[in-house]
Amino acid sequence: MHVFWRQGYGATSMQDLAKATGVQRGSLYHAYGDKQSIFLLAFARYQRHYLDMVRERMQLADPEAALRAYFAYVINSMSEPVPQLDDTPSSRTRGCLTTKIATDETAMDEPVRNALRGMLEGLGEVLEARLSQPDARERLTLSPQDAARLLVTFTRGNVVMERIYHGPQQLQATADSLIQILFKRC
Repeated sequence: MHVFWRQGYGATSMQDLAKATGVQRGSLYHAYGDKQSIFLLAFARYQRHYLDMVRERMQLADPEAALRAYFAYVINSMSEPVPQLDDTPSSRTRGCLTTKIATDETAMDEPVRNALRGMLEGLGEVLEARLSQPDARERLTLSPQDAARLLVTFTRGNVVMERIYHGPQQLQATADSLIQILFKRC
């Protein structure tokens, strides 16, 4: 997963994956098939972990606090340094794996698109479930479904802003502004 995250889908070769795993290239082919199959397995693991972390944040009692915690997690995750194979520090941030793969034209085969779609739809479902609870629903300026779709789309845009500005505080401030827009003030 880290090799795909660091290099992108198209630039990652089976030799790169063999080097990262310490497994012979032929053994990787025999055990997993091709690069796409390995990516799909790694991405499914990433998706499960990511959505579990988002679900955990959505457990907060206050819906605005839950969304702030969600954005703090997302921003912290994409602002981490790129993992290096040799453990040397990196000055680059890792960004978002989903967005990195989605913007890689070489990764747009239908199985990969379906995996990315599943991730974004899964995220939308987690957010919508929390926003559908009575404490959130009565205060939202949009339907829970529309708010969730807006949040997922906003998160993708925030990834681009992080790549350019590398400013977690700016990203969180922008996310806080969106949260203010989503909820009615008493």
